[in-house]
Amino acid sequence: MTSFLLVTDIDNTLVGDDAALKQLNTLLEQHRQEHGTKIVYATGRSPVLYQEIRAEKQLLQPDALIASVGTEVYFQNSDLPDQQWNEKISQGWDRELVVSTAAHFADLIPQSDTEQRPFKVSYHLAEPAAVEVLPRLELLLKERDLNVKTIYSAGYDLDIVPRNADKGMAVQFVRQVWDIDATRTVVCGDSGNDIALFSVGKERGIIVGNAKRELRLWYEINPAEYRYLAQAACAGGILEGLYYFGFINN
Repeated sequence: MTSFLLVTDIDNTLVGDDAALKQLNTLLEQHRQEHGTKIVYATGRSPVLYQEIRAEKQLLQPDALIASVGTEVYFQNSDLPDQQWNEKISQGWDRELVVSTAAHFADLIPQSDTEQRPFKVSYHLAEPAAVEVLPRLELLLKERDLNVKTIYSAGYDLDIVPRNADKGMAVQFVRQVWDIDATRTVVCGDSGNDIALFSVGKERGIIVGNAKRELRLWYEINPAEYRYLAQAACAGGILEGLYYFGFINN
């Protein structure tokens, strides 16, 4: 057994089956102590909401945190986001203009203040309305020369972020900082904002068995031998995938 980098989404991926989570945590902590494995959480949550669920579910302390759908990276338990990553994603970002552009669409309901971040503007958008609203919003953002992209997830959550920021690109950045090869990296997710985890590089990918429709559809369209669709849900699916790829032994 050698070290690897585990990157996992939290809600409905790492969290959702308490018994499986306890088993996974035990194995991961042992592997970290014995082999130097690194653990990274990649979540759509802001640091504020991340701390809430970390305390509630007694999550392991990660070696790094990717928060706010990849727009913030924190190393070694720091309370300050990595400045190198901030500089990398800030080019062409105009938060005020993004907000004023989105204000043209009544169907966009702002998420809570904790989820409005320096490099992320977040809304709730009902799925029936999204079919019409998203193309119009994206066109207007493009017409205003805003260097951004939209991330729609779980038929409800819409994030507008810099073009060069998402969970997948943040993982590439973390890998390069730590000099860890893609073949020794495994990413795990369940929903639309996790597609970026699987689509940027050739990291081993675990899609948990309870994955949302949008991620399952993407997986079917983009098959690859380095991606695995688990049968088990949440942490149980991560365990299943880690066994499948040989990162841990039965």
